Amino acid sequence: MQSAWILTAMNNTPPPGRHFLQIPGPTNVPDRVLRAMDYPTIDHRGPSFAELGRECLAEMKHIFQTEKGRVFIYPASGTGAWEAALVNVLSPGDRVVMAETGHFAALWKKLAGRLGLAAEFLPAGPDGWRRGVDAAALEAKLREDSAHAIKAVCCVHNETSTGVASLIAPVRRALDAAGHPALLLVDTISSLASIDYRHDEWGVDVTVAGSQKGLMLPPGLSFNCASPKALAASKDATMPRSYWAWDEMIAPNDAGFFPYTPGTNLLYGLREALRMLLDEEGLEHVFARHRRHAEATRRAVRAWGLEVFALDEEEYSSSLTAVLLPAGHDEAAFRKIALASFNLSLGAGLSQLAGKVFRIGHLGDFNDLTLCGTLAGVEMTLAKAGVPHQPGGVRAAMEWLAGNEA
Repeated sequence: MQSAWILTAMNNTPPPGRHFLQIPGPTNVPDRVLRAMDYPTIDHRGPSFAELGRECLAEMKHIFQTEKGRVFIYPASGTGAWEAALVNVLSPGDRVVMAETGHFAALWKKLAGRLGLAAEFLPAGPDGWRRGVDAAALEAKLREDSAHAIKAVCCVHNETSTGVASLIAPVRRALDAAGHPALLLVDTISSLASIDYRHDEWGVDVTVAGSQKGLMLPPGLSFNCASPKALAASKDATMPRSYWAWDEMIAPNDAGFFPYTPGTNLLYGLREALRMLLDEEGLEHVFARHRRHAEATRRAVRAWGLEVFALDEEEYSSSLTAVLLPAGHDEAAFRKIALASFNLSLGAGLSQLAGKVFRIGHLGDFNDLTLCGTLAGVEMTLAKAGVPHQPGGVRAAMEWLAGNEA
């Protein structure tokens, strides 16, 4: 059944065919994952569940590309994972630096402030949200902190509001070059299992993730991956925590269980998604597929004569593309036409980008035909909305895909 808001957009007439959900998450859930979640719920204290729990916890380490890290799974959204990361390693009043790269970085900073942390921005540069974390500016800030009052540096790997993917390895090098002991916390909610991410190699202390994007699940599971340094810090941290407490999770997790009722059926789905990503396609192929579809999308955007929001090619996101509309054209009105005319949902412009950009999600359970259908819907909407553009974006994407087969 189509949701009520889709029916409303379609004048209460159920549209034929499947809804094109091409926002940057939640993403489309594969049918086989839905079928896996359809299994009867089992005793979450029984031996069958223990096998499920151990498998999901072990396989998620491969997704994070960690051998040393410890994975924690919560029945929560990605916001819960943000909170869990902060409260497990910090103490009230601790100074935290957040890299200002977009809407979700700002939300994480706001959350930190509400928890009683002294959260401050590493300000965006002259190009604002169109670029990722400035590692050189971060190094300079850390060098100024000779007393090591800064206890954590937080950044968003893939900023879902902008389509900018920050480079994390230079961030780690900035901390090391400054000789600073601050913990490094990274949000991978819209990049994990879509963009190459290396928890151990990049020296990340806590990685934050959610289920509803590259992992191809509905919303409802969130993740922390904690380094040995982060686990050690958690023993001295004094932020109030109960539901999020890592130390309460460790012993039950070792046996495949959780200290409270877990999202059993979501874990069924997670196990199936992990088999698809790791055993069948393989992470390297997953990353290559996302890079290929992202490049095809950007070629379509440029063929239309429009502008990709991200400025630096090294920081182009493989999960989504944010597209600037010409002055005088509102993205909310544009997206309304796409939904009403073509049953296509595109991502909205958020906070300072509201009205200015729309976002095309190309992550998760996604292939060439899905991309071409999405881009066709966008191109038809450009014409229907009267947005100045050149036709041929879909053709440009098709030609590139045909010449660069997976």
